[in-house]
Amino acid sequence: MPLTSWSQDREILRLAVPAFFALVSEPLMLLADSAIVGHLGTPQLAALGVAGTILQTLVGICVFLAYGTTSAVARRIGAGDHRGALTQGIDGLWLALLLGVVLAIVGVLLAPLAISGFDPSPDVADYAVTYLRISCLGIPSMLLLLAATGVLRGLQDTKTPMIVAISANLANIGLNLFLVYGLDLNIAGSALGTAIAQTAAGVALVWVVVRGARRDGAKLRPDRPGILASAQAGIPLVVRTLTLRVAIVLTTFVATSLGTTSVAAHQVAFTLWSFLALALDAIAIAAQALTGRALGAGDVSGTRAITRRMMWWGLVSGFVGGLALWALRDLYVPWFTSDPEVRHTLAAILLVAALWQPVNGVVFVLDGVLIGAGDGPYLAIAGVIALVLFVPLALSVLWFDGGVVALWWAFGGFMLLRLLTLLTRERRDSWLVTGATR
Repeated sequence: MPLTSWSQDREILRLAVPAFFALVSEPLMLLADSAIVGHLGTPQLAALGVAGTILQTLVGICVFLAYGTTSAVARRIGAGDHRGALTQGIDGLWLALLLGVVLAIVGVLLAPLAISGFDPSPDVADYAVTYLRISCLGIPSMLLLLAATGVLRGLQDTKTPMIVAISANLANIGLNLFLVYGLDLNIAGSALGTAIAQTAAGVALVWVVVRGARRDGAKLRPDRPGILASAQAGIPLVVRTLTLRVAIVLTTFVATSLGTTSVAAHQVAFTLWSFLALALDAIAIAAQALTGRALGAGDVSGTRAITRRMMWWGLVSGFVGGLALWALRDLYVPWFTSDPEVRHTLAAILLVAALWQPVNGVVFVLDGVLIGAGDGPYLAIAGVIALVLFVPLALSVLWFDGGVVALWWAFGGFMLLRLLTLLTRERRDSWLVTGATR
């Protein structure tokens, strides 16, 4: 293997491994909340599911705060403009704060309306509104955490966000146990504990960014043009994220329409698919940081080389993940269900999901590369194209009574459509815009 390839691999692993552990901490925090709240009673657990879904959707749509900031900061780092990189990062923090305050106010005021959309029982609705309203108070901190994480990734630092994420996870468990059972605050204690842990994490990362900005003489006060530019750059990434969310929701809708066994097997399979996606997303985060830095430095050939190397990593990681998903099914499936019919259906789904993993690996990497290049408008268009073609594909499973396995072939088709649109872009040169700004 050439030395250049080995050097590239070290860079990818240096960024991707800490990013993976930071990403894994997020679902683990949700699992801890579920375990603690679950012992309060079924209504509380159901309320957590409903309120958590709304909260994750609100915060998930704002993931552009991390992605867009990573790209912009990495470009300036590549161009040797460290002060400009931190100034760009500070603009992202101010945007996160403003957006977070707006969403928090809207969330608190509209919590009953949002919960009623799920048509829960009265006791579940009461608990859900309580949890959502308290959690919404922490949205500004959650968005600041996203933006600060993006800044540090752009600075080629994924280790600090990992340390903070793991620390917040441990603090969340302790706070939840103390507030829920020690102070007997019920589900409100869980919401408050999680909000406090996430706020502490947000403050910690913002402090790291602000300290760096002061050291380099970057401006800390709000800059209206800079904030507006960050918001404008984030719009295409919001569209891209929404297309993914709609595709996932549509898939779940079709699975639910196919019957209880189908949706149960689908839920388990999708949980496993999402976990594997974390490993692939970690490589995508490395792709964002390295692509932005290379283009900022004006290194087109280096960008091409690292892109091809990361595509190889995505392909191999997808193959390994798919192999593990299929080969270890007898070990982990019993953890999720004892129903023979669900197990039989799940086994068939897992084979399809495993076969699509190499495709997923390349898709995640190319997505990260183009985000790092600041090619958001194309990603938005590509996402809409893939979604428009996927809708009839998914609905045809209902029309022709194809079953949940056919639905997973259709979902794999959605990922294949994304792969084709991304490969088409990667093979051209129009996304290879060099310089400190795109």
